[in-house]
Amino acid sequence: MQDRIDWLVAELNRHNRLYHELSAPEIPDREYDLLFRELEQLEASHPELVREDSPTRRVGGAPVDSLPPFTHRVPMLSLGNAFSEADLREFDTRIRRALGEDAPAQIAYMVEPKLDGLAMELVYQEGDLVAAGTRGDGQTGEEVTHTVRTLRSVPRRLREEGRPPAYLSVRGEVLFDLPGFEAMNRRRVERGDKPFENPRNAAAGTIRQLDPGPASRRPLFFVAHSAGEGIGTERASTQGALLAELASLGLPINPLNRRCLGIEAVIAAIAELGALRHTLDYEIDGAVVKVDELALQDALGFLTRSPRWATAYKYPPDQVATELRNVIFSVGRTGAVTPVAELEGVRVGGVTVRNATLHNEHQMSREMRLFLAPGQPALLDEQGLERRTGLRRGDRVVLQRAGDVIPQVLGVVDRPGREAAPPFAYPALCPVCGDPLAREENPREAQKVTVRCRNRLGCRAQLEAALKHFASRRAMDIEGLGEKLIEQLVQHKRVGGPADLYGLDLSTLSGLERMGEKSAQNLLAAIEESKGRSLERAIFALGIPQVGEATARDLARHFGGLEALLDADEAALMAVDGVGPEVARSLREFSQDEGSRAQVAALRAAGVLFPAIQRSAAPQSLIGKTFVLTGTLPGMSRDEAKALILAAGGKVSGSVSAKTDYVVAGEEAGSKLLRANELGVPVLDLSGLLNMLGTSEPGETR
Repeated sequence: MQDRIDWLVAELNRHNRLYHELSAPEIPDREYDLLFRELEQLEASHPELVREDSPTRRVGGAPVDSLPPFTHRVPMLSLGNAFSEADLREFDTRIRRALGEDAPAQIAYMVEPKLDGLAMELVYQEGDLVAAGTRGDGQTGEEVTHTVRTLRSVPRRLREEGRPPAYLSVRGEVLFDLPGFEAMNRRRVERGDKPFENPRNAAAGTIRQLDPGPASRRPLFFVAHSAGEGIGTERASTQGALLAELASLGLPINPLNRRCLGIEAVIAAIAELGALRHTLDYEIDGAVVKVDELALQDALGFLTRSPRWATAYKYPPDQVATELRNVIFSVGRTGAVTPVAELEGVRVGGVTVRNATLHNEHQMSREMRLFLAPGQPALLDEQGLERRTGLRRGDRVVLQRAGDVIPQVLGVVDRPGREAAPPFAYPALCPVCGDPLAREENPREAQKVTVRCRNRLGCRAQLEAALKHFASRRAMDIEGLGEKLIEQLVQHKRVGGPADLYGLDLSTLSGLERMGEKSAQNLLAAIEESKGRSLERAIFALGIPQVGEATARDLARHFGGLEALLDADEAALMAVDGVGPEVARSLREFSQDEGSRAQVAALRAAGVLFPAIQRSAAPQSLIGKTFVLTGTLPGMSRDEAKALILAAGGKVSGSVSAKTDYVVAGEEAGSKLLRANELGVPVLDLSGLLNMLGTSEPGETR
């Protein structure tokens, strides 16, 4: 039982980070929700096995470091899920049970479309928009006022005739207009740019950019669905009235919101909304059901991460069948070769699908389910197990798209004689450079074999991907070095690795397509500026497999310099918090590879500094201690306090848990302080923190 809980916690936390922090989900919402429900049920049966890092104890994901933090004065919680009519009736039963004698004969509910966008909070003071923030972990998100201000649907000032309160926080979603999204993608393809994979991830990526320009040009809009603070029961006694109040202030609400009397009316309304789903100009993936009367909401209260008075019904993913035209093999940045199904174009989940990733060799060659027809159960063998098969030429395959992820091939429609067709198989040679491919067995999961091209920068696909990663905003941030330009540089053999970028000159760049002299000068200036990027960004830019931004930062702070990192053995690497055996093994493979060492040497010779981190004069008195900052600190920003803690060897977290050692609280500290008191976590004021640091005044060190 403990093993299953451990696996669910690790897997759900991984998917949570992919969804909330990286905007790169791997599985459909429904699959995530079913795993989450299984964990909830196991934890309810075995409360002694509940882990502190369980996703059932928190909401969303951690905010990213590149944006200022945004603190929610009232937490932005998640919602429980329902997948069937039986689940909805059980929700109604729980409501009635909790209300007891106060339950009305027929409970009134609001049914609202579950908008599939980026959760957002807007803050208005005296009627003026003063801040906007993402949900983040429910307590702290990212402050994105600069991009949200550019959305035409977000009023800069509320309507006076609506009597705006002195302080109002509005919750809602930022979404893409679907016709506008598809037109934008067509223009991107015409320019030679990569199209966005789906509207929700594109919305999240656009709003979280530091530059507000893209948000102002893209077809994004905001829809309000609730209020955190500012509209009390004296102004609105029901959810419907609250929405009407928001509309009177000039905030957009969804016209499909509907009041239903009784759960059977709710079920009918959800079915009607589902029938409209793919005719809408925006994405929805379900319906939200809320008790309409706000007094009943207050009586019902909240669970740890969700209100008792609301649930989210998730529509099952659409399934369609189409012809499999071919299987091609793409080569990624690390050399991993992935099969991709080329399909006869088919409309599913609101978009036209022509390609679908098949993940790995095992899935492509042996693990496809055999269906009678789309939406019908898979065929069973004589033991009662699902029959499995590999993909063959001429197959008709079943697709599923849950609205927020790359389409998934579920299986193959059975037909007479299909076994006679030749099966698809992995090539022996790299489809890009022709080098022999290597098979890497996974010691923990025999089915997960990685087929890899080991030619590294000698393989055009890997070289282009490595250069794109190296120049990306979170790595060396070389402005102007985009995808099409990199492809030209590689095609004309102007660069053979990242170090060659620093040898480019004006005449070379000016001769490339769509590259004038001024653009070339700007790019050369950006390349020169990148030589001094911080150690953590330079480590991330090297593209070491399994080393992301956070790991690169931890490695830089632990070792202080690149040579110390490259010389470290696996034991020394695993001493870094968050570095496990697989990451340590990957780092050692990189550091022992002659080509990788040569790449680092070439970058140094080209002038890239890999600047060592200057150790703080302050004693490393906080090593192993985790802090959470909340409220306004006198005479010091939270970023400055965070820097002091990190310099002294401590860690700073965005949420309070039993693993938190101290909470540093300033004025107007909110829910984090309450949580600290609940858990018995010691609370410091700024002077207490400075005493621990051996510092008597902000900015003064001994």
